[in-house]
Amino acid sequence: MIILSAIIGTARAEQYTSEQLNTKGIQAPLAVIKPYKRDIHNDQVIDDYYWMNDFFKEGPDAELVIDYLKKENDYTNAVLKPTEKLQEQLFQEMKARIREKDESVPYLKNGYYYYTRTEDGKQYFKFCRKKDELNASEEILLDIDAMAAGYAYYSATGFSVSPDNNLMSFGVDTVSRREYTIFIKNLLTGEIYKDEIPKTSGNSTWAKDNKTLYYTAKNPVTLLSEKINRHTLGTLLDDDVTVYEEIDNTNYIGVGKSKNGEYIFIESEGTLSSEVFYLKSDDPAGNFQVFQPRMKNVLYHVTALEDRFLIVTNDEAKNFKVMQCQLGMTSREHWRAFIPHREDVLVSEVDEFKDFLVVTERKNGLSQIAIHNLQNEEQYYLDFGEVAYTVYPSTNVEYDTQKLRFGYTSLVTPLSTYEYDMVTRKKILLKQQEVVGGYDTHAYSTERIFAKASDGTAIPISLVYKNGIKKEGSAPLLLYAYGSYGYAIDPTFNSARLSLLDRGFVYAIAHIRGGEEMGRQWYEEGKMMNKINTFTDFISCGHYLIDQKFTSLGHLYAQGGSAGGLLMGAIANMEPNLWNGIIAQVPFVDVVNTMLDEGIPLTTNEYDEWGNPNEKEAYYYMKSYSPYENIEGKEYPNILVTTGLHDSQVQYFEPAKWVAKLRKMKTDNHVLLLKTDMEYGHGGASGRFDYLKDIALNYAFLFALEQIEK
Repeated sequence: MIILSAIIGTARAEQYTSEQLNTKGIQAPLAVIKPYKRDIHNDQVIDDYYWMNDFFKEGPDAELVIDYLKKENDYTNAVLKPTEKLQEQLFQEMKARIREKDESVPYLKNGYYYYTRTEDGKQYFKFCRKKDELNASEEILLDIDAMAAGYAYYSATGFSVSPDNNLMSFGVDTVSRREYTIFIKNLLTGEIYKDEIPKTSGNSTWAKDNKTLYYTAKNPVTLLSEKINRHTLGTLLDDDVTVYEEIDNTNYIGVGKSKNGEYIFIESEGTLSSEVFYLKSDDPAGNFQVFQPRMKNVLYHVTALEDRFLIVTNDEAKNFKVMQCQLGMTSREHWRAFIPHREDVLVSEVDEFKDFLVVTERKNGLSQIAIHNLQNEEQYYLDFGEVAYTVYPSTNVEYDTQKLRFGYTSLVTPLSTYEYDMVTRKKILLKQQEVVGGYDTHAYSTERIFAKASDGTAIPISLVYKNGIKKEGSAPLLLYAYGSYGYAIDPTFNSARLSLLDRGFVYAIAHIRGGEEMGRQWYEEGKMMNKINTFTDFISCGHYLIDQKFTSLGHLYAQGGSAGGLLMGAIANMEPNLWNGIIAQVPFVDVVNTMLDEGIPLTTNEYDEWGNPNEKEAYYYMKSYSPYENIEGKEYPNILVTTGLHDSQVQYFEPAKWVAKLRKMKTDNHVLLLKTDMEYGHGGASGRFDYLKDIALNYAFLFALEQIEK
C-alpha cells in the first residue's frame, strides 16, 4: 500500500500540470506568521495563525486578514481559470433544468390558500394568498424580488399571519449572519409598521388578540438565543416584556403555537435535556407555566390535542416514545403511555390532527410514516417501494382535516408532494418537481449497500449512478457525509447532481455514526468521546466502495460541509492517500480553539456535542482529532475549501487558518485552494440560481482532476 500510494502520488503530480488546472508559474500565497501561545491543562501550543480572527474580533490585523483572503481568492481564480468556460457551461446547464416560472403547492390556513411563486429571470419569489378558493384573485403579501433589489444577500423568513388574517410578521437578514429584523405588515393597507424588532431569530408568534407578538431575541455577539420577548403593536421596543430568559448557555430556545391555536409554547433544548413552558393563546398578558421542569439527560417535546397533551420523550426510552397526559396535569408523574418504546424504531416527531396522529419514524435507516386514528385507535403505515428514499410530512397547518400532505423523494425520484386521505386511504400526486428539458428516472440506478466499520458495525451507503456504469473500478466517485448533531442525511433528488452523474461519476452518501439514521444510539456513538467513529466510518466506506469496484484508488473524492467539513479535515489527516480530492465547505476545522472561545457564536451551545475543552479529558480527546491541530509534514490530496466572510456558524478564520497551516507543512504539489465569498455567510448565496455557481465551481474542480473537459 505504501508503494502504491507513492506511485499514485507521482501520477497525480503530473496530472495537475495539465491545461485544466493552471499551476505553472503561479505562487500560492503564504500567510504571515504571528506566534500565539495557548496554555491550558499543562499543554502549550503555538498557533501561528491565531491573528486571523482579527476581522471578526475587530482587532489590529483586520485589514491584514482581508488582504490575505483576497490573495487566496486571486490564487484560486488563477488556478481554476482554465475551467471558467466549463463552470459557466455547468451553471447554465443546471439552471436550465429549473423551471424559472413556477408555483408551490398551495396550502389552506384559516380560510386562505397560501403559496409562493417565481418568475422568469428573478432570483427570489413572491409570497401570495387567495381567499377561500384557488380561482380567487391573487394577493401578493411580499414581493421578495423587489425587496431584495440592491442587496448582495437577502433572506426573508418567518412569515406569520395574525389569527384575523389582517397582519403579517416576517424576518429579514441582509448580512447572512442569521440575525433577523422582524417587520410587521398590515395586509389590508399594505403599510409596514414602525414596529421593527432587530437581533432576532426571524420567527414570531401571534397571540389570539391579533396585537401581541412573541419572538426570540439573540445576543448580538454570541448570536445565542437568550430571551423570549413579548411585543404589543404600537408600543416602543424598550417596552417589550421578557417572558422567558435562558440561564443555560448550552441551550437553544424558541417560541411557537400549537396547530389548534390554543397554546403558545416556549421550548428550551440542548443536546441532553429540554424544558417546555406553555400559555393559553387567549391570555397574552398571562404567565407561562412550566410543563415539566428539565430533567437530567431527558428530552421532551409537547403536542396539544383538544383533550390532552402528547409528549415525545427519551425518558427511559433511548429511541423515544410517545406519552400522554391530561391538559391540567402536565408533570411527569401524570404521563401515561401512548406509543411505547421500541428498540428498533426511532420516533422522530408527531403531527397532530383533530382525529388523527401522524408519526414520523425511522427503522433500518429509512424514514416511515405511521397513521394513528384517534377515534378507533387503528394504526397503519404508508407503503413505499424503493430501496432508499426519503418521506416526511410536508405543510400541514390545518388541524381539523383528514387530508395529510407528505413529501417523497429518492436519489432518482424528484421531490413529489402528495395529498393522502387518512379515511379513504387514497393518495393523489399534487406536484412533482419538474426537470426542464426532460428527465428519465429509469436512466439511473440507485442502491443501498453496507460497509463494515473498523469495529464491525455495518454502515449504510446510498448510491446513485447513470445506467451503463461498470463496476470495474474505473468510474470516479464522490462520497458525501455529515455525521453530527443526530442529523440524518437522507437520500434525496437533486437536479444539479445530474451534471455529475451524466459525466460518469457515481454519487454516494455514507450514513455514518454521529447522524441518527439508525436510531439514537447511532448518534451517541458518533459524538463527544466517540467522535472519532464518525471519521473511521467514513474511511471504511471509502475502502469498501473501492473493494466493491464502484471506483478505485485515484478516483475517489470526498465532500462535506460545516460539521461535515470537520469530517473532511479529519480524513485528510488520517488517510490522505485514499482521496484524490476533497471538497470542504465552510469546514469546522479548528475545534479546540473555537470551543475554548465563548465569544464565538454558538460555542457554548455545542458543549454537549463536542465536549468542553476547559475539562482536561475533553480537551485532549478533541485535540486528538481536530484537523488544525493534527496537520503534519506529509502529502495531502487535492483540496478545495470554501467559506463565507460573514459566516455565523463556522467563522471564516477556521478554514483560513487551516489552509495557511496546510500550505506551510504539506510536502506535495497537489492543489490547495481557498475560496472566500466576501458577501455571504454559512449558507452561501441567497438567490434562487446563484448557489448553482458554487456547485459549478465544485464540479469543475472534480472534473479537472478527472481530465473531464466538458
